[in-house]
Amino acid sequence: MSTRKMNNIILGFIGILAFVTLIPKVQAQQPMDMMSCGDGTTTIIVSTPELTIMGIETKGINLDNLASKAFDNMTYHMVGVLKIESGKLAGTLYAKYMDPSGDFVVIEISQVGMERDWKYLYGTGKWKGVTGGGKAFPFTKGKPISPGTSQSCAKITGTYELKK
Repeated sequence: MSTRKMNNIILGFIGILAFVTLIPKVQAQQPMDMMSCGDGTTTIIVSTPELTIMGIETKGINLDNLASKAFDNMTYHMVGVLKIESGKLAGTLYAKYMDPSGDFVVIEISQVGMERDWKYLYGTGKWKGVTGGGKAFPFTKGKPISPGTSQSCAKITGTYELKK
């Protein structure tokens, strides 16, 4: 066998080996694109022209925009504290998202202005060991149906990875 043929065989083998070992890494991280809509209540703790601090509690449901429908019909419960200081909004929120089978994930959300960065903290069942995160942007807000309530939707994007 010629040296050139042998080199081609070795390079081909290395290429196949590299492809096979990279497949799990490429497939492991999955995209997310969903819409969460819900209804919430707000409790004002402090309200002055310089500083407002409020507690919020929201419950709602997801609509998954991707074909996998991995997050479709997940219900959620979110609580947090928001602060408006010198006209600037910031806060931290925590949410539990539960899928139709009862398995759930817990996420932490850091909000600055209307942009929310989030990350996974915990998961159960098929979500055990989940990692990842992304961004969320509120895109609609209706007129409150009752005083102290809010009705809104947010677009949530990001990635997630499940331990194999």
